This record gives sequence, C-alpha cells and structure tokens, in this order.
Amino acid sequence: MRAHLSVPMLLLLAACGSTQVARGGVEVPTAASMYAGANDAGDPFERVNRHLYDVNYELDESVFRPVAETYRAVVPEYGRTRVRTFLQNLGEPLIFANNLLQLRFDAAGTTMGRFALNTTLGGLGLFDVAADQGLRRQTGDFGQTMARYGMPGGPYLMLPILGPSNVRDAVGDGIESFGNPLQLALGPYLSAYTLRTLNITRGALGGVDLRAENLDTLDVLRADSLDGYARLRSVIRQRRDADIMEAHPRAARDVAAGGAPAVLDDPGAGPTVLDDPGTSGPSAVAVLDDPGTGSTGSAPAAAPAQAAPRPRVEVEWAARTLRQADLATPGEASGEALPAAGRVDGQWARDVLRGRSP
Repeated sequence: MRAHLSVPMLLLLAACGSTQVARGGVEVPTAASMYAGANDAGDPFERVNRHLYDVNYELDESVFRPVAETYRAVVPEYGRTRVRTFLQNLGEPLIFANNLLQLRFDAAGTTMGRFALNTTLGGLGLFDVAADQGLRRQTGDFGQTMARYGMPGGPYLMLPILGPSNVRDAVGDGIESFGNPLQLALGPYLSAYTLRTLNITRGALGGVDLRAENLDTLDVLRADSLDGYARLRSVIRQRRDADIMEAHPRAARDVAAGGAPAVLDDPGAGPTVLDDPGTSGPSAVAVLDDPGTGSTGSAPAAAPAQAAPRPRVEVEWAARTLRQADLATPGEASGEALPAAGRVDGQWARDVLRGRSP
C-alpha cells in the first residue's frame, strides 16, 4: 500500500470500530455503534452520517485539533482577533448580496455600512470599528436565501471534513464558492493558480481559527452527551433555524408577539407541565431537551402504543390558590420601601394559565 494512503486508512479503520479514544484516554462508543435505526425523519441517512461523524472525529483528534491548539498557543488573542475580523470582512459582500435577495434592505444597509467602515477606518477589516458604532454583523448566505423562498432543507448530512449540513445548504455553499469576493475582485489580475492558492489559504486559516475558538465548546458538547452525534445534530438544526428565521421577518414578528413557538423548542422534548383543559393546545412550552444527554426527556427504547395523558392544572383551583397567596414584588430584595402586597386577581390568573397576555 502506498505511504500516502496509510494515514487516511488508519483513520477510517479507527472510525469503524465500536469505541473511540476520547480526551483523557477514555474509550467511548462510536456514533456508528449507537445507531438504533432511522428514528429521525429528517435524517434518513443516519447510518452513513454516523460513520462519517466518526471519521471526522478521528480527523479532528489527529489533525485539526492539534493544529488549532498550536495556533492558539502561538498566536496571541489579539492576533487571532485581527485574523478573524479580516476574514469576516472579506465575507461581507456575499452577505450583502444575500440580504438584498432576501429583501432584507435594513440588513443590507447595515452590511454595506460595516464593509465600508471596516475596510477604510478598520484597516482593510483588521478592526471591527463598525461594531463600535452599533452596526451588528448580519447573517446571509445562499442556503438561507433559498429557504426564504420556500426551499426545504432536505435530509441532514454529515459531510467529510466540512461537518454537518443539509442538502439545501450544501448546494448553497457550492453556489457561493463561485461568487467568492476575493476571486471576483482579483481574478482579472492574478493567475488561476495564485487565486486557487489564496482561496485555499483563506479557507484553511478560517477553519483553523474557527476550531481554535471552539476547542472548549466542543469538548463540553462531547463530554456532557451520551450521544454526541444526536446532540450535535440538535444544536446545528436549532442554530440554523435561528438563521433561517432572520430571513423571514414575518415569522420573526410572530415569535416576538407570541404567535409561534420559540426556535429553540425541541420537538422531541417531553410533554409540557401546564396544559389548560380549556384550550386545544399547551399553554406553556417545554424547556429545551437535548436528545444527546442523559437528562430529562430522553427518548424511550420503544414508543408506547398510546401516549400517556399530560398533567393538567385545574384553572379554578389555581386561581383560588393564587388569590390566597400574598405575592410580594421583586423590589423587596433591594430593601426598598414597598406598599403592602396585593392579591392576585382571579381573571388575570385564568388568562395566564390559558396562555393569554395579562
């Protein structure tokens, strides 16, 4: 076997085992060994995805993490911040274009202002002076743009080296690679080889910096999870849902007004505690339940034939109980002089329990 194939083959063989060596030398089950059937409708390729997750894990532990640790140890935080803001500034034109395509004109104006300020006063993007002026960095990519016009995400994917994605976002990333601002700006003046080298350098440096900034975050995610694959899938989906919602101003307004569930509400979580019998749906949203941890709400091995009834609170009993309680205001903790505590109005209690605004 050729020498240059030895490392990839060893990584692949290591990922195909039933255990992996985690940080600290502890053996943990591989994601592939924990596959229990395609139980997630949005992840029909779960068996393959789990194998690719294990391959990426081995690559990360063998190559990417050591490089990121060295980068963080050698380059001080000040230098890493300059690299990060410079690379982010290079991406602002693409964000601007997607903001326009999504009809988010306020966001497009903010992005244009950020690029102008940071490119000039910020030393070609080395300093984020726009953030000091209240111009927050916007989201905007072609996958988000396609979602804005109704294209579904499609099956969840675990891409080799690149990590988690879905069909829509993978296509969007591919399309955006042809609209690289660096290539568009310097293409007429540089050779194809030089442009390719610059693009590879930009991507590699961005990847190393991103990994260096998330060393501790990924360690916590893996250490606190019984199934790292399931937890990463849940976190990535919810984060992406938040990005997609920014491209849907109407949906965002509905959430702000309480007309839709929060984006971080996990549909796999356990039943809500408060469910008003006078309404057709739950009046409180369950706290986000992570499917990859051993905490509350973990999925049972076999689904019951019929779901257990949700606990319910009798509205009249709750209203009567609240009327009997003297509820002091929070200002007492600071020692302020406060008027005598009043009693809770029964109609107000009924409205709250039914999910209405008081």
